Amino acid sequence: MSTELRTFAAGIRIESVRMVHRAKASHIGGALSMADILAVLYGGVMNIDPTRPRLPERDRFILSKGHSTVGLYATLALRGFFPKEELNTYGCDDTRLMAHVTTRVPGVEFSTGSLGHGLPFGTGKALAAKRNGERWRTFVLTSDGEWNEGSNWEALLASTHLELDNLVIIIDYNKIQSLGRVEEVLRLEPFADKFRSFGAAVVEVDGHDVDALHKVFAPAPYERGKPLVVIAHTVKGKGVSYMENQLLWHYRSPNDSDLELALTELQNGVTR
Repeated sequence: MSTELRTFAAGIRIESVRMVHRAKASHIGGALSMADILAVLYGGVMNIDPTRPRLPERDRFILSKGHSTVGLYATLALRGFFPKEELNTYGCDDTRLMAHVTTRVPGVEFSTGSLGHGLPFGTGKALAAKRNGERWRTFVLTSDGEWNEGSNWEALLASTHLELDNLVIIIDYNKIQSLGRVEEVLRLEPFADKFRSFGAAVVEVDGHDVDALHKVFAPAPYERGKPLVVIAHTVKGKGVSYMENQLLWHYRSPNDSDLELALTELQNGVTR
């Protein structure tokens, strides 16, 4: 399974770079950093059926960092939620593949873009499942800079109080946000200790190690009576050497030569 998941993650990265280049868009760094997380969730953990995207017993996934939408669109297309060829329409007039995550796309649970909204919504979904005696889980993927938002901490407080052990909160901790490094913009450390003090189960993991990610995500629940917070240590721009750990690629769009080099590296498996 490890080889399949790494191949899936590489495909997500390749399609993401192509989309951003074609549309002359941005936010490729954060899309690349979360690719392994998406590959594990959609390739080996979540209960989903691409032919029935509204299956009642499906697990729910919410990409709260909605600006990294190309990563999710690539994942959904590669899993068969919609034709891969539709990725070519990203960012075009009249496309349903908008620049931020939208529910017009099959497999998307919640339209996001304004940071700090995904987790409160996901907390409500998890609470609904609990109260209705349903077994599906809710996974919410946030950015690290997004934890500057007070709404996330309010939702976390509610989720621990309500003992939502069917909620998995994932943080793409690549340590770079829109205008600088996280530690310089608004320091989060000691990050894990903060979540533990709220009463959550907390795991820190290499966000590019598909085996380690699968081991963390698979148990349901991870710890009875507690939501799980997974701090995934990642690299902004992972898989493309000149993008890795570079703030520039939060906003910059790759030109033709940038694209050629990125695809060469990704197709040769330079993703770890």
